[in-house]
Amino acid sequence: MNNKYFSTLKFIFIKATLDLYPNVKIKVLHSLNNGVLCEVKGDIKISENHIAKIKEKMNQLIHEDLPITKKRIESCVFSESSYFENREDLQRLVEYSPNHDINLYELEGYRDFFHNELFSNTGYINVFDIIKYKNNNGIIIKAPLKDGEFLVPKDLDHPKLATIFCESERWGEILNVSDVGALNKFTFDDEIGDLIRVNEALHEKKLAYISDEITRCKHIKLITVAGPSSSGKTTFTKRLAIQLRANGIKPIVISLDNYYSGRDYIPLDENGEKDFESIYGLDLELLNEHLVKLIAGEEVEVPRYNFHTGQRESKGDLTKLSKGGILLIEGIHGLNEILTSHIEKKNKFKIYISCLTQLNIDDHNRIPTSEVRKLRRIVRDSLSRGTSANGTLDMWDSIRRGEEKNIFPYQEEADAIFNSSLVYELGVLKKYAIKELEKIDSSSTHFDEAKRLIKFLNYFKEINKELVPDNSLLKEFIGGSYFYKY
Repeated sequence: MNNKYFSTLKFIFIKATLDLYPNVKIKVLHSLNNGVLCEVKGDIKISENHIAKIKEKMNQLIHEDLPITKKRIESCVFSESSYFENREDLQRLVEYSPNHDINLYELEGYRDFFHNELFSNTGYINVFDIIKYKNNNGIIIKAPLKDGEFLVPKDLDHPKLATIFCESERWGEILNVSDVGALNKFTFDDEIGDLIRVNEALHEKKLAYISDEITRCKHIKLITVAGPSSSGKTTFTKRLAIQLRANGIKPIVISLDNYYSGRDYIPLDENGEKDFESIYGLDLELLNEHLVKLIAGEEVEVPRYNFHTGQRESKGDLTKLSKGGILLIEGIHGLNEILTSHIEKKNKFKIYISCLTQLNIDDHNRIPTSEVRKLRRIVRDSLSRGTSANGTLDMWDSIRRGEEKNIFPYQEEADAIFNSSLVYELGVLKKYAIKELEKIDSSSTHFDEAKRLIKFLNYFKEINKELVPDNSLLKEFIGGSYFYKY
């Protein structure tokens, strides 16, 4: 979704809603059902009639092609103003964040702060929709998902994902952190260590819950773990294995990397280029043959894939599942039934893991989940693979296309969803990500993106990585992990 387009649409939505219902508060939450969910708080119960009036007002503002003016104010000056006397979220951001400029936008006398750039006129918005979300005070804003598209995406119901977002909201309430200002206050008050320990305990508690659920189902013989790039699949899988062992189950981890057919057998995509993320690049017959035999108690020789030669080696590792054991597979295709088609569904437990951040900059500026994964990837690539931030950004669009094709369509197939987001992580990633992003110069096509990401990271107070436990999922990206060595 185009940041500039959606941010302008969001401004028009907030302006229209507050014109009609001046006593409400609006919080922009997260992506859901091919749109972005917002919550309207106040003495109002959103109905279809409210939706129709808001949409009519938005269309009026757009049709009149009104100017949107921008004013840049230093946060220290902004804090002394009375622009947002009823916006505690913005007051926290200004009070506890490092000093920076505030982009203040105005439309017909209404002023608001936005992190992303906005269009100069309302008339740039030509396609949108707003939809009432179920029975609460939620409204989903819809805009074209890609540049050049002129249709809003169809409505998709994601009940399992919605449940995890609700769980994440409860975690935010437990931690007492809903926005960047609240997080920075913990650092300012020297209480960040306690926040980190509670946040990590919530992760461990969820891991134990999933492990207990698997343990109760005696017929489960295979666990698959899937998720988009930089979700923390490797650390999650190893931590889950420990929880299973604590329950008396002996897991064996099978790497899908070893079942690649080889570079010469990689299928081509629609552009005639090799699709290294295609499920058909795997030797599915051999994989399923081995899974069936292992579950039956037989010994198999799991192959080894040599990434230097691009071929499987002639000899692998002899593997056998112990009595009462369970198989664990981690990879992007874990939710796709084609991957393990020879295994009955009743014998499988599928887990979806993603970084579904609930942290906002403020009530009107959400942090996209892909933003955190991108920054995780930049830091890990630089530390573990010697890849520059420029190189990571070169790959990012391709990575995202692969996720849209191979992962997101299957997320509702999961038996359990794990949110790998840590509310404090951007304060830790800041130092390492900025160091790499500052190496991108004006000759790069990613220069503007690098500047935008640096500006975003500068809202956060830095958090010392030494406060992060060695078994934390975050250590997979910043180094020093007990599970992920580099």
